[in-house]
Amino acid sequence: MRYACIFRKIKDLPAMEMEIEEPTTQIQNVVSSVVLGQRLDLDEIAATMPNVEFDPEQFPGLVYRLKKPKTATLIFNTGKMVCTGAKSAKESKRAVHKIVKYLKEAGIEITGKPVITVQNIVASGNLHVALNLEKASLTLENSLYEPEQFPGLIHRMREPKTVILLFGSGKIVITGAKTEEQVPAAAIKISNRLQELDLMMHPLDDDEDEYED
Repeated sequence: MRYACIFRKIKDLPAMEMEIEEPTTQIQNVVSSVVLGQRLDLDEIAATMPNVEFDPEQFPGLVYRLKKPKTATLIFNTGKMVCTGAKSAKESKRAVHKIVKYLKEAGIEITGKPVITVQNIVASGNLHVALNLEKASLTLENSLYEPEQFPGLIHRMREPKTVILLFGSGKIVITGAKTEEQVPAAAIKISNRLQELDLMMHPLDDDEDEYED
């Protein structure tokens, strides 16, 4: 037997059930670039610092891992870094400053202050309502949906400039945000747009679910 998931449009529900819960989001990863403005001797860093990985034959950068905040930072001999894994912009900056402090304490000369720029914020979210992705692929602008290749619909939002992955369950993934404020703003905006286009669906009650051969 094949389970058929049957949905009912929100507009067909009683008025008291039509309210849509506000989207929720949670930042999963902040990627920041760092410029020190000086060259670094990665061999010296690898020889003096703990918690580092450096294999120049495999990858030109050194990987510096911190347990708190839990991050991984790529360090290049040009003095540039890429910090990943932080759960907030503040946490990302704290990780970078912590690494610079440890480098100085180990005798590595750092002459300037790091210039830190958030390049990408990735967040997960939930719209708390099921979505009609088939219809969305026809009516939602700037979108791509190829379910045989990927189960989610890809929507490119112009403002705030982000890419949002939408799934039939109502779960979403937001990428490309530059500030933390853009994450909930993008979630609310896409939720409102989906409502406008009548793309939100609501699952039937458990006792109304049906099986079919």
